[in-house]
Amino acid sequence: MLYYIFRFLEQFNIPGAHVWQYISFRALLTLILSLIISAWFGEKFIKFMKRRNISETAREASIDPFGEKKKGVATMGGIIILVSILVPVLLFGRMRNIYLLLMIGTTVWLGFLGFLDDYIKIFKKDKEGLKGKYKIIGQVSIGLIVGLVLWASPDAKIHENLTITDNNQVTVVHKTEPVKSLKTTIPFVKTHDLNYSDVMAFCGQYKVAAGWVLFVIMTILVVTAVSNGANLNDGMDGMCAGNSAIIGVALGILAYVSSHIEFASYLNIMYIPGSQELVVFLCAFIGAMIGFLWYNAYPAQVFMGDTGSLMIGGIIGVCAIIIHKELMLPILCGIFFVESLSVIIQTQIFKIYKRKGQRVRVFRATPIHDNFRKLDSQLDATSRYIFKGWPERQFHESKITIRFWITTIILAALTIITLKIR
Repeated sequence: MLYYIFRFLEQFNIPGAHVWQYISFRALLTLILSLIISAWFGEKFIKFMKRRNISETAREASIDPFGEKKKGVATMGGIIILVSILVPVLLFGRMRNIYLLLMIGTTVWLGFLGFLDDYIKIFKKDKEGLKGKYKIIGQVSIGLIVGLVLWASPDAKIHENLTITDNNQVTVVHKTEPVKSLKTTIPFVKTHDLNYSDVMAFCGQYKVAAGWVLFVIMTILVVTAVSNGANLNDGMDGMCAGNSAIIGVALGILAYVSSHIEFASYLNIMYIPGSQELVVFLCAFIGAMIGFLWYNAYPAQVFMGDTGSLMIGGIIGVCAIIIHKELMLPILCGIFFVESLSVIIQTQIFKIYKRKGQRVRVFRATPIHDNFRKLDSQLDATSRYIFKGWPERQFHESKITIRFWITTIILAALTIITLKIR
């Protein structure tokens, strides 16, 4: 909104109006405003929720050894994150940008989906919340919409990189004409690109159409998987917010280099005009996460709930899809991936052995972060645990959280490094 106002004023030679064209200026303003909003609104929100007695109930000791201390903590804090993202983006973003509109739509859609889940848990006193099938439908729907829009929109184009060899000197340039592309960046591969239409080459003359179908399916899978992974990671004070802020920084770097033709050429990646607006959005995202940590770090004064966690995962997934970096998410979102994988392994192994009349579990508890805070005395005596002795002692959740942050920092750095490791 303000971007268009100041660009209009620029023609009248208003001092300072020209700086609004710089992405760095708008991105940093967005970051600052997002932090201020999350800090100011967060305090008001927590007080409001406590006055209305909308808070967390005591968790079972078998699930959370520190659950009794969390009784009375305000919940549905994802609303703080939602407001802290949307207000700065609406003020400082270029609203005609298709990528920015997709990010806003994803934020609102999944934020509302998570809000319904939290509302049912708190006000309807149903611990199960929104039924799982409805969550999946909501996640699949936004993934489908994003995939179809990127397929159909004439604004969602890239400049493919072209390698030129002259006298043993390799130069990367970008084609002049922007094109609709099914290419995506793949780590540790020399050419750096994977074309979905090549994967569907067996479809013959229909391989391009089949490639777009595969792309839409991939978008749905990525959005659903990352959204659920973030939801599972939200189990300790500051855990999901801290990991997400780090991931947001890495995505911001990837979005910026993808929008800069010289950096894109140097790194031999696709040049994506318009993706610089994602930097503005991600700065709002990072500011919201850090501001939320002011109240969510141990001991938490507010929990984000599904309103925040489902939305966070969707934002990360859609952003990666837009900048054609979705195949790098298993590295960047390694923590989310392991959290989800631990639940799948635990559930499937338990079901397999249950059919044989045995009760076998792999970990003490899942998602995997719960495995580190559960005592032997809290285990099910009727079950056999494959990794019962790991770890040897219980860790406090603040130590677990910080160690998970450190792991995510390493994974984020590795993700950036993969642009040069081929």
